[in-house]
Amino acid sequence: MEVEFYGAAARVTGTCHMLRVGGRRILLDCGLIQGLPEDEALNVEPFPFDAAGVDAVVLSHGHIDHSGRLPLLVSRGFKGPVYTHPATRDLALVLLQDSARLNERDIRYRNRLRAKKKLPPLDPLYTVEDVVDTVNLMQGVPYGEKRDILPGVAIRFMDAGHILGSAMVEVWLTENGRTTKLVFSGDVGQYDSPILYDPAEISEADLVIVESTYGDRLHKKRDLTLAELAEIIRASRLGKGNILIPAFSIGRSQELLYLFGKYHEEWGLKDWQIYLDSPMAIEASRIYWQYPELYDEEATKLRRMVHEMPKPENLHFTRDVEASKKINDIDQGAIIIAGNGMCNGGRIIYHLRHNLERPECQVVITGFQAEGTLGREIVEGAETVRIRGDDFRVRAGVHTLGGLSAHGDRDDLLRWIRGFSTRPRMYVVHGEAAVKERFAQTIRDETGLETTVPSPGDVVDL
Repeated sequence: MEVEFYGAAARVTGTCHMLRVGGRRILLDCGLIQGLPEDEALNVEPFPFDAAGVDAVVLSHGHIDHSGRLPLLVSRGFKGPVYTHPATRDLALVLLQDSARLNERDIRYRNRLRAKKKLPPLDPLYTVEDVVDTVNLMQGVPYGEKRDILPGVAIRFMDAGHILGSAMVEVWLTENGRTTKLVFSGDVGQYDSPILYDPAEISEADLVIVESTYGDRLHKKRDLTLAELAEIIRASRLGKGNILIPAFSIGRSQELLYLFGKYHEEWGLKDWQIYLDSPMAIEASRIYWQYPELYDEEATKLRRMVHEMPKPENLHFTRDVEASKKINDIDQGAIIIAGNGMCNGGRIIYHLRHNLERPECQVVITGFQAEGTLGREIVEGAETVRIRGDDFRVRAGVHTLGGLSAHGDRDDLLRWIRGFSTRPRMYVVHGEAAVKERFAQTIRDETGLETTVPSPGDVVDL
């Protein structure tokens, strides 16, 4: 009975951990590695295990850094079930299809360059067909239901409060008459954030694998964050510029639309044209609407009122490319929400090309920016950035609204950890190296729990 750490032990992205019990192999997540080119190149490397030998996958949620290599796992021989929340299954189809299309498009471009050099063509990481095969393997398990998935293995999903369908995973492993309970945090959301419930409390575990994305910092208080966003909107209107919001299509985009609906009058949003420029975010918003039972009390109340609220006639969904291009003819008065959230691709790239050098415009960063991404460069104050082969001066205002992050901060994570009445061993993953070490020390100092930062390939005997 053991756990072996693979992805997200060396970096933030690419979450992937293996459980072994009674001759069975269970994978916790199978995420895409994102960031620097040399990091992303690791995605095509062989898995450090036999894909066909994996008996089941347990998927915490749909974000690509947790789900993005599942189609590759399937194409390399995995045929077992993938257990996840029903909402995650719906979102995964949207996210993984988009990931496949982007990769296929990138490979076509690279192969044209390789052909000129008489180099052999590259294959895409996976195809849309692989995605369909993967989603067909997914079995929905609602929150709170304990389910036996293999002999000696039972799981239960609890609400992580991160994005729709996101889950913490309780795993009971039984071998030779002894049962050990492991808890995998997935990604832990903020407390008191809109739309979703707070992270669920779990009281018992022998071992906990916990994320640490924001394990060394605190988010700005939500009321101050909302006041800052309102001021950005007001000042930008006076300055006659546009507002660009790189946003993750799942979670952040829906939260922004929720806030824009709630504060439409108060923030003077009637004076703007608001664009959700992301087919994936539009589809994800439709899926969010189908799961009202996952909304918190405030969101449930607002949903009931929706037909009584003023229709947001200034909200535009731009699905096709031509409509997206026309947005860049607008010099002022546009709020543009577009993917991707780290500015490493997607339609936000083209809006940055048109607006980044304009001092009257604003760029509002609302989520984590991984090392090696364009978003990280912008947040860290780069004076010039390269976008699609061209250099652009960063003259637009740049604002980081940590209070809108879908990840809990240090105190949120500690609050969740303090919910354990037992004294579990803690293993810190899913964070930059220095952040993991600092958060591990914080756990030791604040709780006295035995805490380790595992390296890739480390095996823990359970």
